[in-house]
This record gives sequence, structure tokens and C-alpha cells, in this order.
Amino acid sequence: MRMFRLAMNHRALIACHQGALPKELKQRIGVIISEEPRINDEIRVPQVRLIGPKGEQVGVIATTVALNLAKEANLDLVEVAPNAKPPVAKLIDYGKFKYNEKIKAREARRNQSTAEIKEIRFRLKIDDHDFDVKKGHVTRFLNGGDKVKVTIMLRGREISRPIGGVELLQRLADDVEEFGTVESKPKQEGRNIIMTLAPKGKKVHTQSEQRRRGAESRAERQARQAARLAAKQESQAQAAADAKTAISQKTSDKKQTSKEGSNAEDEN
Repeated sequence: MRMFRLAMNHRALIACHQGALPKELKQRIGVIISEEPRINDEIRVPQVRLIGPKGEQVGVIATTVALNLAKEANLDLVEVAPNAKPPVAKLIDYGKFKYNEKIKAREARRNQSTAEIKEIRFRLKIDDHDFDVKKGHVTRFLNGGDKVKVTIMLRGREISRPIGGVELLQRLADDVEEFGTVESKPKQEGRNIIMTLAPKGKKVHTQSEQRRRGAESRAERQARQAARLAAKQESQAQAAADAKTAISQKTSDKKQTSKEGSNAEDEN
């Protein structure tokens, strides 16, 4: 029985190395799984269906011949479809391929839709003025494309009567229904009742859009600062010019007065 198990494990390892076992079975037999494709000498099958570096179909050839072609072209032989019969391999620069895949994955993560969630907190006993102020904040966030987490904080005996918090949240949802919809209904979590609102008729901002908005906002601030600085410098330059003109005029008046006095003495 033990010899049978050893033989089965040996066959499983061989099949795993050749890419013939599904991932779940690999995990069950304790094989270390690599998500990396097999390249060059790691490809042990006798034949592959070869794809050229420009995507051209070369056809089914011996793996040794494909490896020689890869070496001659200073490229790598990469197994791109191990479960095909025969497996499909491609001539590519594997280092460059890995770099491009990493860049694509990074861009995909950057552009995935992840909403920024703002949070607004209420007390159960809130007056109408404060309610309207906080409702204004909620409306502004929804108009900006952000989700809003609204939290009602309960105190003391309010915890035993959460219906008041639910009614307050429903009132808020009704007031802002033009701008947002209820994504998650009110639910109690400990001393809090929580509801989430999502923008209505607007695409939730992606991370790249948020960065773009931030860059535009910074550019606007810098432009305003530059304009204020330029206006200040212009004002200072004008003040200096006016002062210079005033001094020059004063000096000229003194000279004229002195000259007139001298002429009067000569006449006497």
C-alpha cells in the first residue's frame, strides 16, 4: 500500500510539473505552486506550438528546435498555454514581458473604481439648524461623486430605542434623494446606527480622477498665488515710481526756489 502511494505521488508530481494537474489538486497533494510560466529549459515537453516574436504562427515543432531559435534571436521561449495539446510557447523577451505585465497591473489597480467615503455624524437629539448644516455637507459630498457614511450616535437610554435613529436617517435620505440613493439601509452597530449613501446619476470617482482633481486644485491655487504676488509686486513698483517722482519733483521745486531767491538778491 505504501509503495502504491509513493508511485501515485511520483506520477502526480510528474503530471504537476508538466502542467497537467488543476490548481486545486496541486494544493491537495502539497505541491508548491508557482504562478510563473515555464521558460526555456523548464519546458520539458517534446513538442510545442510555436508563436514568433511578432505573433506569427510558426507551427508545431520540437522543443529543442524552438529553444535553438530562441537562443539565436536572443529571446526566451515562454510557455503561454501549458494545457493545450501540444502546449503553446512564444518567443519573447521575458524580462521586458514581466515589466510590461507589472505596469499593466499597476494601471489596473490605479484605475479601479474605489469611492472615497466621507463620514457625517449626528446626535439623535439634533436641532433643525444643525440638521440642515449637516445635510448640506452630505449633499456637497454626493455632488462631488463621493459616498457618504452617516452615523447616528446613541447615548444612554437612546440605545434601547434605536427606531428614533432609523427615522432620522430616513428623513435625511428623503431630503437628499435628488442627489443620492441609499446603498446600505440603516443598521445598528453597538451604540451607533449606520447608513451609507451613494451618488445618484454620477460615476463614483476613481483614484486617477481624484488625483486629477487634486492636481487641478493645486494648479488653481498656485495660479491665484502667482496672480496675487504679481499684483503685489506691481503695486510696490508703482509705489516706488510714485515716490521717486515725488522726490524728484520736490528736489526740482527746491532748486527753482533757490534760483528765484538768488535772482532776487542780484536785482537788489
